[in-house]
Amino acid sequence: MKKSRPRLRELSSGEATVHPTAVVDPRAHLEAGVEVGPYCVVGPEVHVGAGTVLVSHVVVHGKTRLGRGVSVHPFASVGGPPQVRPRGGGEGELAEGTLVVGDGVVVRENVTLHVGTGGGETVVGEGSLLMASSHVGHDARVGRHVVVANGVQLAGHVTIEDHVTFGGLAGVAQHVRVGESAFVAAGAMCEVDVPPFVIVQGDRARVRALNKVGLRRRGVSDTSIEALERVFRVLFVRADGTRKARLEALAPEADPLARALVAWVAART
Repeated sequence: MKKSRPRLRELSSGEATVHPTAVVDPRAHLEAGVEVGPYCVVGPEVHVGAGTVLVSHVVVHGKTRLGRGVSVHPFASVGGPPQVRPRGGGEGELAEGTLVVGDGVVVRENVTLHVGTGGGETVVGEGSLLMASSHVGHDARVGRHVVVANGVQLAGHVTIEDHVTFGGLAGVAQHVRVGESAFVAAGAMCEVDVPPFVIVQGDRARVRALNKVGLRRRGVSDTSIEALERVFRVLFVRADGTRKARLEALAPEADPLARALVAWVAART
């Protein structure tokens, strides 16, 4: 006998559909085309953008704003309180901030996303993919089109710039910045800032190569990649002299990405 599909009930004058088993606080705001699947829970301060889908068994709470066309898969916890203790280590209330998830973000199974602390903000940029069991900590800022593979752990207050890709089970310590178009290899443990456009690997993660594959996938021209290679060889491959001396010896680069890499290294030398 053919099983009938569970009926959805309409919410807000037909603008959104909510499964009968879901629990949606009447104060939550669901825009047109939102779908809330079986056994989801949506809290009172949540705003869900048009066309977003909560597949099933999803919890969205806290001061959370999901953009348009977001997809959240089973058992994800979005907008939970930060995993921190108040100063002094005691019990008590901790002022919670907000979480903003950009348009088109995909949140896979068992992902955890926490709001900011002290009124701060956690951000995940548009078009990013958070794979199963990854974690984005409080006050983190994840850029646009970032790929976070399975089991990656991003601590509180990290900054992940645009087009960064993580291999599985990598980790980033608090307050560390990962530069644009970097590739953090599987299992890498980042305790210091990661330069843009490079591959880092190991425990503790160190620069290994230029991320040519990622740059080409992003659509960066061969001319820019060649300019980045010139700078990379001088700053990270040559062993003669100090890094400061090698920076001073570099010829001026016309390419904007090469200049960005030089500026990034100079600011930290």
